[in-house]
This record gives sequence, C-alpha cells and structure tokens, in this order.
Amino acid sequence: MPSTELTTANGSGEHVVEGSASTSAKPQTKITLAGKVIAITGANRGIGLGVASSCLDNGADRVYSIDIGEVGDDFAAVQKKYPGKLHAIKADVTNEESATKAVDQIIVDAGAFHGMVINAGRTKHKPALDFTTEEINQLWSINLFGSFYCARVAARTFIKLGVKGSIVFTASMASYRPNKRVPSAPYGASKAGVRNMTHTLAMEWAQYNIRVNSVSPGLVNTAMTYWVPQQPDWEQQLKYYGGMPRLAEIEELGGAYVYLLSDAASYTTSIDIPVNGVVGIC
Repeated sequence: MPSTELTTANGSGEHVVEGSASTSAKPQTKITLAGKVIAITGANRGIGLGVASSCLDNGADRVYSIDIGEVGDDFAAVQKKYPGKLHAIKADVTNEESATKAVDQIIVDAGAFHGMVINAGRTKHKPALDFTTEEINQLWSINLFGSFYCARVAARTFIKLGVKGSIVFTASMASYRPNKRVPSAPYGASKAGVRNMTHTLAMEWAQYNIRVNSVSPGLVNTAMTYWVPQQPDWEQQLKYYGGMPRLAEIEELGGAYVYLLSDAASYTTSIDIPVNGVVGIC
C-alpha cells in the first residue's frame, strides 16, 4: 500500500522527501558521457571494445579496458581515432585484488571514476552431460565470480569517492531461455546469475546512489559467434527465428550501455535491456 511521505524544505526552499537520495540538481535529459571516466572489463576486443568505442563517441573523457589478454589491431584503431582517450590495463578480473589494483591505477591516472561495465566473459556450448568440472569452473570463474568481484570493487570505489556511480553488467539472452541448437547449461546459469546480481546489488547499493543494470545481447557478430552463419541451414533458421534476420553488429549494442552509464538514467536501476532484434534464442 502507498505510504505517506514526510517532506521538508531544503536550503533552497525546495521540498525533499525525508530519507530519500533526492538532490536539488536538475535531472539530466541529454544522453552524454561528457567528462566521465569509464572502465570496461574485457574490452580489448569484441563487445567490450564496441562499447568502449560507443562511450567515446558519446563524449567519455577516458575509457579503460581491464583485460588479461593483449590488445590487437582493432584496439589500436580505436585508440588512433580517439588519441589519449582509450587505455588498456592488464588484470585478472577473477581475482578481486587484481581488479582492485586496476581500478586504483585508473584513479591515479585519471583522477576520477564514474562507471564500470562488467563485460569480461567466456562461453562454451556442449551438452550438460559432456561438461568437465574444469570447463564448468572456467565459465563460472569469469562469468559469475569475476562479475561479482568487479562489481564490489567498483562499488567500494564509488563509495570512497562519493560518486553516484553506474555499474552495467553484460548478461545474455541465454539467461532467459536456452538455445536448443547449441545448449550450454553452465553458461546460461552463469548469465542468469549475473541478472540476479543486477537486481540484488541495485537494491543493496541504492542507498549509496549507485545504479546497477545489465544488457542482454542476443546473437552478435564477434569472434565467438563465427560459426553461427556458417551453419548449412542458417537461412532456414532465420525464417523461424523471426525478428531481424541477421546477427547484431557490436556497435548496435553501445546505445544501451551509454544510456545506462549516463546521468540521463539517474533514476534507472535494477533493469535488464535485451538487445536482440527480436531474434532471441530458441
């Protein structure tokens, strides 16, 4: 049932709900990342790099990729397009201490920290009965445990800096329903866990003005999905999938992340945005 809210006048004469996180600042209506410092795990390539490019397209001051791998030509091309704005920090996101050191380095280098995209992950598709314990642990270590650790690192840093930070997880359409063509119970379970974390952490950290959301991509044209259009009956599959009959380009995901990272989303938390062209997974 609705509750009665007590209000009090603040110094400027405005009325503010007692106990709320309201401020007298005018809500931002323009979607922009101007002046913001963003960290993205697993952004040396693929979806993460596409999100990094989108952030820079929308005015981000600096973007840092936190990744255990090496950068390649694609990363260098984005660096060339945005001189001095895209940087790579080597770290193991499955190790909370390593992730903490990476974010600390960002603070030293940039003097600020406003948003974290928790994107690093891996996938493996095979029948549940064929998965080895090692393969399951590899998936959950980065997709689930690494995501949780990086979220805590970001939250602790936002609280320390007094920043109204934004955390955006990369979940997956596989967190909603299985892909019967290429099943992966451990992968789907890990991404479902990410979506649950989104809702739970959003609830816990709202008191610190930290927003937590996620994006669920469908089939995206990356190195991990090279096999999808190579299937002999791919064109036939698309007729039954419905929606947009193609894979998404990584740049088409960026808008969802940019919105959730921006101040235009200041009252948006605990949601997941599916970006799947209505193709979905079936």
